Amino acid sequence: MSRLAGKKVLITGASGFIGSHLLAAAVREGARVAVLVRCNSIERNVRIAHLWDEIEIFEADIRNLGSLSFMPGQRFDIIFHLAAYNHVGNSFQHAGEAMETNAMGTMNLLESAGDYARFVYISTSEVYGLQEPEPFVEHLYPRPLSPYSVGKFAGEQYALLKHRQAGRPIAVLRPFNAFGPYQSTRAVIPEIVVRCLRGIPVYTTDGKQTREFNFVADLAEGMILTALNDRAIGQVVNLGNGRDLAIREVVRMIHQRSGSTSELQIGALPTRPNEIWTMRSDASRARELLGWNPTIGFEDGLDLTIAWFRRYIDIYHGQDSPLLALAPGR
Repeated sequence: MSRLAGKKVLITGASGFIGSHLLAAAVREGARVAVLVRCNSIERNVRIAHLWDEIEIFEADIRNLGSLSFMPGQRFDIIFHLAAYNHVGNSFQHAGEAMETNAMGTMNLLESAGDYARFVYISTSEVYGLQEPEPFVEHLYPRPLSPYSVGKFAGEQYALLKHRQAGRPIAVLRPFNAFGPYQSTRAVIPEIVVRCLRGIPVYTTDGKQTREFNFVADLAEGMILTALNDRAIGQVVNLGNGRDLAIREVVRMIHQRSGSTSELQIGALPTRPNEIWTMRSDASRARELLGWNPTIGFEDGLDLTIAWFRRYIDIYHGQDSPLLALAPGR
């Protein structure tokens, strides 16, 4: 029997990159899924368009408490909270929106939520900031270095407050960097993949900073395991594979594995303010508590991602692109 069969599940941020993969996994597992989206429009939620007729749609903005008035009358077995302002770099220019969405929006959702058996708050590895020693383990006190991560840390603290003060069944996850199909080109891997596939020059910083990258399907599985495990209640748990790679190495791997002719300009861009130079997880708690282990290695995941984006390029950037029909004069 499917693990989520018959369970009523709400996913906020379901049209986002990770949320859309979690949604697809929950539907496959037999859940009755509802999603919370800011605009009830397939066009604005293209990642979940193929599931649009199989899910219940709630239109709401978590920044607006009034738009969540439907929540107290609902009963969910599981709430996965992924809705967020999620761009680290841009959050410096949009600090108010990042804080309002990630901190206040989370508070609004927690205060509006009616009856639920499990609430899984999806935080981020970015809350750790600059740390010594490596790798990052859950007991380290976070030192977030961006408005994005400050807001996410505030959200997880409010979630844990609701657990401690009201006994709500809440778990907090800190996934490390995700990658895979459908990711926005604002993220480093899809940006480089698309440039390499199109033969466009690739400009990067010196790329000495390291990150670990987790295939998105593995992270979705970790979220489902958390929702089904009573031992996760009240816990903060890393989701990661413990292998970090220098960004310059990732760029060269994408260039080589995609067969690209793009010129690589490593070191052409300045380092962003408050750069975190090393990010690597200690995921022993996820293994011991949840029984979770990533199953798709970076190289295999990268090949799957490149193959998906190659199909995207063929459809939308070729001579028969449907986008050309929308161009002026066509």
